[in-house]
Amino acid sequence: MNNDAVEQIHRASLSLLENPGVRIEHEAVRALLLSHGGRQGRGPADVRLPQEMVEQHLALCPRGVALTDRSGREAVLSAECEPVFWSCPGLFVWRGGEHRPFTSADMAETARLLDQLENVQAVFGVSLEDVPPGARDVVGLNIIAQNTAKHVRVLCFTPAGADVLVEMKRVVGPHPWFSIGFTAHGPLRWTELALEIFRRTAGHGIPVSINGEPMAGASGPVTLAGSAAVGNAEILAGIVVNQVLEPGRPCIYNLGLAHVLDMRTAIAVTGAPENALLADASAAMGRFYGLPSASWVSTEAMCPDSQAALEKMFGFHAHMAGGVSLIWGVGQLESEMTFAPAQAVIDNEMISYVRRYLRGLDVSEESLALEVCRSVGIAGSFLEQEHTLRKFRSEFFMPSVLWRDRREKWEAAGARRLGERAEEIASELAATPVDSGLSEDQAAELDRITSRFLKGVGGNAPALPPRDDAT
Repeated sequence: MNNDAVEQIHRASLSLLENPGVRIEHEAVRALLLSHGGRQGRGPADVRLPQEMVEQHLALCPRGVALTDRSGREAVLSAECEPVFWSCPGLFVWRGGEHRPFTSADMAETARLLDQLENVQAVFGVSLEDVPPGARDVVGLNIIAQNTAKHVRVLCFTPAGADVLVEMKRVVGPHPWFSIGFTAHGPLRWTELALEIFRRTAGHGIPVSINGEPMAGASGPVTLAGSAAVGNAEILAGIVVNQVLEPGRPCIYNLGLAHVLDMRTAIAVTGAPENALLADASAAMGRFYGLPSASWVSTEAMCPDSQAALEKMFGFHAHMAGGVSLIWGVGQLESEMTFAPAQAVIDNEMISYVRRYLRGLDVSEESLALEVCRSVGIAGSFLEQEHTLRKFRSEFFMPSVLWRDRREKWEAAGARRLGERAEEIASELAATPVDSGLSEDQAAELDRITSRFLKGVGGNAPALPPRDDAT
């Protein structure tokens, strides 16, 4: 998007926040907004946010958002950073040709798999079928933390769980080793659940992604610009709320979750070219506000097939070329409903492929290699040259999953397609022990907190394989 389009969306969003305002379904948060410059809207739960109030609280957001792993190693997201990649939430798993609910054992294996995919920086929580809904955030965080050293994006479920997340953060250390997020349920509406989770996690330096998720044609205007304006207004309101609750709280701007409604099937589409345009809008608006942006790469495909390849490869290229700071969706299928280990392996390969393309053609004295050309001369060979040995690994994309060999070898190996090879790789990685970065005492304390909370909500700890010594 060009600067003029960004300015127009910004002004439209400010106009919406002034009239009609935004619904804040939380009495205490609403009172705070009114005491910080908000004005009563037409409805009892509606608050109008003047332009100066929005700009004042936007200015409190850090320009960089630090995300750490379990050891405290840090990656800083910004409006201009190289993109980082996360996995995805969901409800189901597609594995070995079977589609079923996602369980705690799947979460442990998924965390180990993602720990070993070089392009994945964080593991997303997933809705766990074998855990009471009120404890899925706490149990999910514990399982992920004990099966990967990477950053964790918690899938939040309840305010009580949010209190326990804060307690668990202290066990590992003050650095932001996990983050949270929530989505506006628009148009122009923040629910009590979202606001209470923001409130209970405030004051602890926990990064938060503020998600606008308008569905063009349903919860947003059918025009993409109109939906972007509504979603942007929802995000700005969420940022104001979080800065009132915790001035300086790290916030990630996320307009990229916007959908479009397929008017024939009433399906919320996530893998269309329009979704890529809205991701581009997220990146552009993030740069305008000086905040890291986020979006997802998704597909409506039911399994790792040609449709998934088409939609996800285009999505990764569009998101990366557009400058989205944080891209989630590794392993995602079925409009974010399903995680597939094989798709995660393929997605990791796609990211490497697009990274190489976007790195472009290096033209320099060394890469032009004139002296090497003269040395080889006419009708010679470059294969034996030291220059070739020294440069080929950095110059060429080297796939780990894509097939690059002769047909005879492919047939001798069983003539397996990409999805089958990726499934085998995923299973091997998921079974490989990893170092979680937790000490024995930290792991035991997280288990204790989790068990105590589960008992409080009437549940039992899910049956998981014993932790390997390496973890």
